[in-house]
Amino acid sequence: MFKNLTWLKENKIKCLYLLKENKIDMIQAYDQYTQEDHEIWSLLYAKMAEIIPKYATDVFIDGMEQIGFESNKIPNFDECNARLKSITGWVIYPVPGLIDNKPFFEHLANKEFPASTWLRKREELDYLEEPDMFHDVYGHVPLLSNMHFTSFLENLARITLRHIENPWIIEIVSRLYWYTVEFGLIREEGKLKVYGAGILSSNGETQYSIESDIPKRLDFDVAHILQTPYIKDKFQEQYFVIDSYKQLFDSIGLLEEMVEKEAMANNEI
Repeated sequence: MFKNLTWLKENKIKCLYLLKENKIDMIQAYDQYTQEDHEIWSLLYAKMAEIIPKYATDVFIDGMEQIGFESNKIPNFDECNARLKSITGWVIYPVPGLIDNKPFFEHLANKEFPASTWLRKREELDYLEEPDMFHDVYGHVPLLSNMHFTSFLENLARITLRHIENPWIIEIVSRLYWYTVEFGLIREEGKLKVYGAGILSSNGETQYSIESDIPKRLDFDVAHILQTPYIKDKFQEQYFVIDSYKQLFDSIGLLEEMVEKEAMANNEI
């Protein structure tokens, strides 16, 4: 069910497996976090706190407060979920790390955001190859307080699950997820702000995405995004800018239409 359990053991993942209703679930083993873990969270949090007020979308800043993030301790998923569920009906769902496409989109369709429970080491503060809890929770969870954004996620997952065995559909939907949920920008009161988690969990890319003259900043366009491959190993060369989170939600109809056409073109039955 989960990828690479040997890797999990080697990295002393902070989770427990729980047999519930004949399936294995994970829970955050909060009491297993060390003082070092909490200090690393604090260091990462403090580094982002210096720039978040200037660069982050208002929804992110408000969401952090609503969900109860604190600078000096790792979030407790149960406490966050109690608040988050009352706002949009969503919860954080603990996972060991990257999971397969099918369970990932199933969780999103069920209003569960998959989030790692492990945190990077001190020597990895500036760069980490695989997303950890700081990326998954700090970067993603505050936006889950916005109903239009979460409705976009839920419907994106629903569309994807209908074509989960089609690699090309997974590829183009992943592009939309990448350029919005991970690396999206938004206009707020005439200023560019960041809402993508891949940006907001990186001090360097947060500033680069707004201030640098290098990347292109293009208006949000579903058709353009589906035709645009993304890069993983360096700062993005282009960003797509939305005008509102409602615009994201309203794009679902067009996405569904385009996905169905792509599926027919690829002889999917």
